[in-house]
Amino acid sequence: MTGTPEDEDDVGDVIPFRQSEGQGQGEGQGDQPGPQPAAKETVPDAEVIPLPAAPGKRAVRKVGLLSAGLLAGVLALGGGAIAVLKPYLSPDDFDGPGSGAVTVRIAPGSSAEAIGAVLADAGVVASSGSFVNVTEDRAVSDRLRPGHYRLRKGMAAGAALDLMLSPAARIVRRVTLPEGMRVAEVLARLSKQAGLSLQALKSVDKALVGLPEYAGGLEGFLFPATYEIEPGDTAVDVLAAMAERFAAAARHVGLEDLAPQVKLTPLQVVTLASLIQAEGGTDADYPKISRVIYNRLARNMPLEIDSTVLYAQNRRTLKVTERDTKVNSPYNTYRHKGLPPGPIANPGEKALMAALNPAEGDWRWFVTTDPAHRITKFTSKESEFVRYREELNKNLGTS
Repeated sequence: MTGTPEDEDDVGDVIPFRQSEGQGQGEGQGDQPGPQPAAKETVPDAEVIPLPAAPGKRAVRKVGLLSAGLLAGVLALGGGAIAVLKPYLSPDDFDGPGSGAVTVRIAPGSSAEAIGAVLADAGVVASSGSFVNVTEDRAVSDRLRPGHYRLRKGMAAGAALDLMLSPAARIVRRVTLPEGMRVAEVLARLSKQAGLSLQALKSVDKALVGLPEYAGGLEGFLFPATYEIEPGDTAVDVLAAMAERFAAAARHVGLEDLAPQVKLTPLQVVTLASLIQAEGGTDADYPKISRVIYNRLARNMPLEIDSTVLYAQNRRTLKVTERDTKVNSPYNTYRHKGLPPGPIANPGEKALMAALNPAEGDWRWFVTTDPAHRITKFTSKESEFVRYREELNKNLGTS
């Protein structure tokens, strides 16, 4: 079978770090080609103590009485008291958009007051109070996000707030990892687009990544999505976030609970899902591809999936030769019956769901006859399968 890589625009998840598609091919028989974002300071989180809920008009009245008493005291004490109380009554503020450039880091969980203190210490705003006031006036404190921001010095509090609410000010690299990419491809893209050391990525201690107990390695467990990588994120941070996102998807589809129902281990489910993902086609094809694999397993037939022999050779192509099918590897499903020893790519959630919920049907073969248009045909007759292969070869110009 043959298919085409998933469109990267289909990747919907955006995963920020600190919490923050690629296909193959095969013949199941099936085949399908596959594919292929930087400094941490410690800013202590401010303790936030919630105030009691105000009981309506009575609370407003109380504030008025306190203000009147405060005003009377100020008038009695004179200018000295006014000087002392001025920062509380009218916090210092700059005028205008500011100038120059300064980078600040906002820690997760920071309150508006804590953020204001960071900005004031960096010379961005004149005072924490001015930033708190404008944030409260606009009721946008829930829109403030942690991360690194490129701001200017000497900004009016309102201008600083506007910039912090703008995506343009946030220093972050976004890396999209399509479904069906192999680990080697994932690490290479992370290195190129996120500026992380490829050697550091390859050398990460797998025990620090948070993989499931049943995982044999990273392959299959670096979940495809769009990730936001900030300055200071390390190779461990990045891979751990991807493993965490896999765990969330696994919980969502009920992977560990449903695996026994399809008579597979959790690792086998992920492995099967990786075959489905590598074979590609459309989303609607996934459950059918899954059924073909289950049917061949039930009949003790070799899966004969092209993407497995290509994985064994670290290659990507739509044109698989007879010589390719003879490669000496446990991943060669032409030579070895059953599932390969582990995943051959990183599947998305739809492929995981298809692995657990195959369609009903007696198909034993499938061929993506028109990879350019992602047209896959299924059959229970070997004669039809041969005809579909000829159609594929004609479309590939190899017949």
